[in-house]
Amino acid sequence: MTQSVDLILTNALLITMNEELQIFEPGALAIQGDSLVAVGTESEIRESYSSSQSVDCGGKILMPGLINAHTHVPMTLLRGLADDLRLDVWLMGYMMPVEREFVSPDFVKLGTQIACAEFIRSGVTSFADMYYFEEDVARAASEAGLRGLCAQTVLKFPTPDAGSYEDSLAMARDFIKRWVGHPLIVPSVAPHAPYTCTDEILKATAQLAAEFDVPLHTHLSETALEVENMRRETGMPVIPYVKKQGLFEAKVLAAHCVHIDEGEMRTLRHLGAGVAHNPTSNLKLASGVAPVTKMLEVGLNVGIGTDGPASNNDLDMFEEVRLAAILAKNHTNDPTSLPASTALTMATRLGAQAMHIGHLTGSLEAGKRADLILLDISRIHNSPRFKRDSQNIYAQIVYASKSTDVTDVMVNGKWLMRENTLLTLNEVDLLKAADAYARKIDTFLTAREQSVLSKLIALGGSAEEESFEVQVKVKVADQTSVLKGLNNPEIKIIRKRHYRQHDTYFFFEDDAQGRLRYREDDFIDDSNLVTNVRGRLTLLGVKREGTFGHDILLSRSRFLAPATHSQRFYREYFKPEKELTIEKDRLRWLVIFKEEEFFINLDRLIQPELGFFLEIKSRTWSRKDAEEKAALVEELITLLGASTHDVVTDDYTEIVDKK
Repeated sequence: MTQSVDLILTNALLITMNEELQIFEPGALAIQGDSLVAVGTESEIRESYSSSQSVDCGGKILMPGLINAHTHVPMTLLRGLADDLRLDVWLMGYMMPVEREFVSPDFVKLGTQIACAEFIRSGVTSFADMYYFEEDVARAASEAGLRGLCAQTVLKFPTPDAGSYEDSLAMARDFIKRWVGHPLIVPSVAPHAPYTCTDEILKATAQLAAEFDVPLHTHLSETALEVENMRRETGMPVIPYVKKQGLFEAKVLAAHCVHIDEGEMRTLRHLGAGVAHNPTSNLKLASGVAPVTKMLEVGLNVGIGTDGPASNNDLDMFEEVRLAAILAKNHTNDPTSLPASTALTMATRLGAQAMHIGHLTGSLEAGKRADLILLDISRIHNSPRFKRDSQNIYAQIVYASKSTDVTDVMVNGKWLMRENTLLTLNEVDLLKAADAYARKIDTFLTAREQSVLSKLIALGGSAEEESFEVQVKVKVADQTSVLKGLNNPEIKIIRKRHYRQHDTYFFFEDDAQGRLRYREDDFIDDSNLVTNVRGRLTLLGVKREGTFGHDILLSRSRFLAPATHSQRFYREYFKPEKELTIEKDRLRWLVIFKEEEFFINLDRLIQPELGFFLEIKSRTWSRKDAEEKAALVEELITLLGASTHDVVTDDYTEIVDKK
């Protein structure tokens, strides 16, 4: 007597992707509700099971759905927005400013629906996501019928969905509480990366994930710069650092891990972490090639991800699996490295295990969920088929098959696509809505790119300061007379500072844009040692001058911002027409002279070598005030042993240009 089930699939080339990599031809399987009851040869299944519903697979490949182990699905709406840029410029200069402006629950829902349509068409049945408004990602994915590990992002600065990391943590907690136990969605938390999170965030998110026994999704060791900065700031690589913060108290899914050594791999394995390898994204952003062959040798669960569709730029896992296999061969200079069967295992069973959902999906085995796809390999680009070696089928899937060969998709026992027709999403409506968003974002970026100021503001953290001041520079032979003059009893010294200043000025084709100065201040102590370094950006507007005996600067509009990125970042982001570099050693005094405050700077220009300059400046509030202070400045020049005849009215950039 046979057991009755809901559905039987027959006449398939059934690839299980289980531990033994069993293949059944002709194969069949039985489904009851959301799960697989039995998998085996067609004769075995027919003998033991019966159903009122049976599907003849027509000799197609029947295999587990592919698993995208790392992505940011709402970013389908940012696909093609900014490309051929380094990771930091791409992320901080374009993605995050646009996200601050546009990301909302509606944006996230639409972007996720578009991604889900692409996933289903390309045979992806499960994915690991990290983004904002993650509950809206979860809702859209579950409505589309896909399985998702959905992680709410937490950062140390405000995000589109939270004003602080405390708010993000609270959102993550509420989201996890509401969705734990959902049949399709595994809720999670995502501290974005060590360089965008504080120690406190890493600890708090790990504790939250451990409390609810859900995975924690993060980026680790994606770029060499990230690792270098971590070593410089903490004295240790990324993996030991996050271990020290207790991150691995949770079940970690670590995206990228491009720059880790064997010791760090063993740490990850010992602590039960999974890794998501993202070959296309890492290559496109020139982040490097992850040592996946060594990771697999060590015993790590390594899955494959596309990363976000704004950095890949697609969600095609067939393309990703093929690249992973080929890239590993080139990276190790060994064509036997990462064979096709291993690459496909990474995209199925190992990917599920890396995401900590291997008990649910990733292979076709009795007891697991009915997450499967049908793949037509009879098309011209995949012909002929050789049967001499059963392992050839893996090579045929990995090296010749395409995502468009997927004809049918089932998740959790429910069909999402039948004979290339989507059953849970309307592509026409999604395309129209996506185009409307694209027009809005185009308008926003077009306006932003017209001005250096607007690009500076887009980075965040800038503040406007209208600077009214008198300011003169005097060429002096050496520092002796100035230091002697500062002992004059009429000059009261409030404080003294010593800096070494490294200035890079960016000039633009349109002079009205002003000049952008990137400055690094080295603070020097009495032993001539650097005690601190400060980076600053200053956008200097067009100067406005008045004439009082000597030309004296009256006002200049300035925008100030902390320089939180490298000089290279700002060069690539602002794209100046030319640059000028000036290095100087500066002694600075804040003094009171005749009841008025003045800054006195004694500068020795090191690059270029132009000798000593005395600079005196004071804030003013009106033209009359400026006239009175200008007279005091002339007195100070004389007291400090300099001559008013040597006053240089130009700033340093113009002085250097003239030289």
